[in-house]
Amino acid sequence: MQILGVRIKKAGRILYFEPNEEEISKGDAVIVETSRGLEFGRVVVGARELLAEENIESEPGVPLKKVYRKATPEDFEMLERNREDEKIAFDICLKKIAEHGLPMKLINVEYTFDVNKIIFFFTADGRVDFRELVRDLAAIFRTRIELRQVGVRDEAKLLGGMGGCGRPLCCATFLGEFIPVSIRMAKDQNLSLNPTKISGVCGRLMCCLKYENDLYCENCPKQTIIFKPRVGSRVVVAEGEGKVVAVSFSRRNATILLDTSKTVVAGWEDILPVNAEDFETLEELPKVEDEPPEVEKPKPIEEPKPEKPYRHERPRRVDAFNRRYSRNEKFEPENRPERQPKPRGDKNRRQNRRDYRK
Repeated sequence: MQILGVRIKKAGRILYFEPNEEEISKGDAVIVETSRGLEFGRVVVGARELLAEENIESEPGVPLKKVYRKATPEDFEMLERNREDEKIAFDICLKKIAEHGLPMKLINVEYTFDVNKIIFFFTADGRVDFRELVRDLAAIFRTRIELRQVGVRDEAKLLGGMGGCGRPLCCATFLGEFIPVSIRMAKDQNLSLNPTKISGVCGRLMCCLKYENDLYCENCPKQTIIFKPRVGSRVVVAEGEGKVVAVSFSRRNATILLDTSKTVVAGWEDILPVNAEDFETLEELPKVEDEPPEVEKPKPIEEPKPEKPYRHERPRRVDAFNRRYSRNEKFEPENRPERQPKPRGDKNRRQNRRDYRK
């Protein structure tokens, strides 16, 4: 069984498909079927045999599909019309956002090849209620509308730009997926930990820190020790220097208050100490699994205590009770004698102490 890799966007992910009866080579334009519908793409990985140990899917959770067909001149004309319609849809959506007063920033608009769906990409600080906006756009374009909120890295990938090196952004040029980058890579390469020098256009750590990291650490042992910050210690993260205000053991991250009065959350792997004494390695933490099982100590043999001399118990005084009531006699309320009322006012008052002495 043969497979080939197709890229829909210029710097998008490589999706694998099974070639059809047509002869398709690297660089050809093809029409493929994805979860969004028919899409126009180019073959970037030529046909090769699928190995037995490989488990390749067209998309996550989608079985391997065949290429729909090769692109024709009419398909190229259709693609150009879609690009022009995307610009018109972008202006219309901007006006509708201003009418509804939504706190969102529109980035890009994409048409599927068969115009089965229109996707609007935007950024926002929080959640946005755009249900009324979707109704208005669906009434105008008469097709399926999808509004997708993206992050700062995806925003830089969609818009493009020039990096600090003077070249186009890697994410908008050839990077299909974002690679994880940590501030420890900058430290291993002996770079400045100044956030303005190691951050990209998106405000995150530059992706190119990953490129040469293996060369710097080729002969050095892998650093597997992870440091746990302490509350109140000074640390350095990608956004700058600050103070640790909270530490989460379950999520293995820390909340840091930067010197710019901004609060960020970073993982333990992405935090470096200003002073090495403020951190403790995970090996120093108590490990419940490595502790030897507790051995029950033999209980000391207790010597028998000397018996105390027998002491007679003091008999209870029940004479007063037996004088008034008999244990065998049952008294009922009607048989009880009536209580005589005490006279009031006839009692002689107690004399004054001085008068009494006299």
